[in-house]
Amino acid sequence: MYPTAAGESVDPERFFVTIGGMHALQIAVRMVAGAGDEVILPTPAWPNFRGAFVIAGATPIELPMTLAGRVGKLRWQLDMERLGAAIGPRTRAIVVNTPANPTGWTATLDELTEILGLARRQGLWIIADEIYGRVVFGGERAPSFRDVMEPGDRILFVQTLSKNWSMTGWRIGWLEAPPELGPVIENLVQYSTSGVPVFAQRAAIAALDEGEAFFAHQLSRIRQGRDIICDGLGAIDRVRFARPDGAFYLFCSIDGEEDTRSLALKLVDEAGIGLAPGSAFGAGGEGFLRICFARKAEDMAEATRRLVAWLAR
Repeated sequence: MYPTAAGESVDPERFFVTIGGMHALQIAVRMVAGAGDEVILPTPAWPNFRGAFVIAGATPIELPMTLAGRVGKLRWQLDMERLGAAIGPRTRAIVVNTPANPTGWTATLDELTEILGLARRQGLWIIADEIYGRVVFGGERAPSFRDVMEPGDRILFVQTLSKNWSMTGWRIGWLEAPPELGPVIENLVQYSTSGVPVFAQRAAIAALDEGEAFFAHQLSRIRQGRDIICDGLGAIDRVRFARPDGAFYLFCSIDGEEDTRSLALKLVDEAGIGLAPGSAFGAGGEGFLRICFARKAEDMAEATRRLVAWLAR
């Protein structure tokens, strides 16, 4: 599932099965924020985060991350001073998605420690989306709040089987939370879905017990796709990106192309490839494009060839 420190045991009472990761996210949000509250959301970010807060009546406060460093060593960065300054009297939680969709940003242990320390001092919840935690290209898993948290820390972990085991259509995930929240979570599940279908739960057990070989195959294919697109675009001076440490997306900008929504539509018509405009991922995504490289190598090679040829025109 998610490798923990040697000998570490996790209380099963912390886990609550949900209809996918989105269901887990909505339950987490409804427990910590409502009308009049604010939640800090580093962007670029998966659009459904914002939707979950708005539906609950809360206001997402977008905190743009920055792409910094020298060529070949660029990295997305979360400014901790700006994060602290964004906290106000109505702030209830901070969302942390690492490895991240769409940037591939993977927080270091030092960054997680700093975020957690800030949340502790301010009495805030952390909603930790670590669903890509095993989709990393160095080591067994990404750094996690599990590595730095202590009993009593206010952290809600959102998880799903849709990524590691490609079970998107099965709609099954889980929320990990302090056991004392169990009665509240169980009621929220009951009031929203009445529970999770048994056959989906059995499929999840099969994936967790027997899916390691499949996951290893998937990760190998994802790594290959990353290398193909990064090597192809890395040879073009106009393209700027951070080589992703995790997840399966490349978030890039192209010199001279600011309106990436129009650019994405143009690439569909003129190059026959589909990319997502960065504006879909919040203010921090303006001027960027998202490329998903969780495809077989032949597809990624052809898509890269078409994009490189279009840029060379």
